[in-house]
Amino acid sequence: MTVQSNETGVDLNNTDSLKEVNKKNSVNYNEPADFEKAISATKWGKFNILLYIIAIPAGWSSIFETTTMSYVFPAAQCDLDLTLENKGFLNSVTYLGMISSAFIWGFLCDTLGRKKLLCIGLLLDSFFVLMTGLSQNYTTVVIGKFLGGFIINGPFAALTCYVSEFHCAHHRARVQMVLGIIFSCGTVVLPLLAWGILTLGFDFTLGESFKIHSWNIYLFICAVPALISGVCFMFMPETPKFLMTTGNNQKALEIFQKVYSLNTGKPMDTYPVKLLVDEVSTADSTKTAQDVQDRSKSQVLKDGFTQLAPLFSAPYLCKILLVCSMQFLFMMSLNTLRLWLPQLFQAINDYQTSHNGGTSSLCEMIESLRPSNVTVIEKCEVNLDNFQVYINSMVVAFTNVLGYVVVGTLINILGKKRILNIFAIIGGLMGISLYFAQNVTTTLLLAALYTTFASVCVNIMLAVVVDLFPTTLRTMCVSLTMMTGRMGPMIGNLVFPYLLASGCESPFFFVGCVLICCAFLSCVLPNTDLKSLK
Repeated sequence: MTVQSNETGVDLNNTDSLKEVNKKNSVNYNEPADFEKAISATKWGKFNILLYIIAIPAGWSSIFETTTMSYVFPAAQCDLDLTLENKGFLNSVTYLGMISSAFIWGFLCDTLGRKKLLCIGLLLDSFFVLMTGLSQNYTTVVIGKFLGGFIINGPFAALTCYVSEFHCAHHRARVQMVLGIIFSCGTVVLPLLAWGILTLGFDFTLGESFKIHSWNIYLFICAVPALISGVCFMFMPETPKFLMTTGNNQKALEIFQKVYSLNTGKPMDTYPVKLLVDEVSTADSTKTAQDVQDRSKSQVLKDGFTQLAPLFSAPYLCKILLVCSMQFLFMMSLNTLRLWLPQLFQAINDYQTSHNGGTSSLCEMIESLRPSNVTVIEKCEVNLDNFQVYINSMVVAFTNVLGYVVVGTLINILGKKRILNIFAIIGGLMGISLYFAQNVTTTLLLAALYTTFASVCVNIMLAVVVDLFPTTLRTMCVSLTMMTGRMGPMIGNLVFPYLLASGCESPFFFVGCVLICCAFLSCVLPNTDLKSLK
């Protein structure tokens, strides 16, 4: 079955064009409404705010899964006997788990629904985070992080589609920016928790050999957001868009009515749409809505594979190759440096401590990280005086939040494609400029700006993917895009120690030039601004 997508190509600066879009999305009471008209009629209000609130712990669980170890390393390096290469592998293994599960989760979400996957996936993730928190050795941590990455990939992709499919085209462009703010707030919370927990130096022994340290407790607490959000999504509805594509128009209409009532405060029966378009019959004249609803589980899986065929042929093949390549480069650049920033800040902190608070160029301050300059010590000791490390990490994270707020107000004016062009170039230049930083303040400023521009680009790419592909392929495309994207940081974190060993300029020129390459690739992206969901 081939699903055609519709791109409006609207000029966002043209008032007449915007009026035309609104006219097309207006509700005609005398004929069945498609999804765009139906969701527009629900308005924007309390339900959307509630959705954002529930998305907060769900979004944080994804950030926590990939980022917690960056703060655990300094506290656990003696307990787990970590080398620089071990740290790079632990940063990578979570992404390896995500990559290995991308196809599975994307397929299940597009065939069985977004809500079920969010509930099951988030609850399972909380279990594996707790398992990692109980680890007593390096091997157990590696297994826990791999399994956590394997699980969290599904809820991440489902969350993007779930939130987007409860918004009309006018608000949809900002959805990914809201999610970006949520993710960035998670990166602010992590160093706050680390500051409050890891600095305690807690050490408790159970029995003869089972020990609980501060970093174990830190991981226990990081499991709470996934647990909370998994429970919350049990009480949320399935997206009406997914129900419409599976022939459940009656259930979809009931959800539209409930959302409308919650948003407007009016009775459900005053919802203006009384009948929805039969998307099953429209897409395939040989099927009826009842046929789709009566499918067995095996038929669901078989139909899911059949629906994947269009993804690997025109007009979608070139699009999926392009967005996957861009996300690979974006995430390689961003998450390689982002996950090593706490380690870089630790090296800077150690330099200032040994030089009575003095500062120098970034290259000189992180010289101690180079393996050839590491001296062997007889006793491993943990430096708990990391206040400035956490402060620097919070400054970077808070700058990211501000960046999403600003972009959220500009995205419908400039458009996603133009923002990708501009931000990728500026971010790349910031990354390269880190090599030339001559003091701590300049280093912190450039690092904060770099991660902000790169992070916005990663999330805008997800918004582009949601717009480019139809519902039956959407979560699969998000998962495939993120799967190839996560290959980037997996590879980047494995090679970053070797880049540091080869010289100071290598890591920063690498991440900066990769981001600039993305700016050129974004020039050939289709324009998806104000595109209706199909």
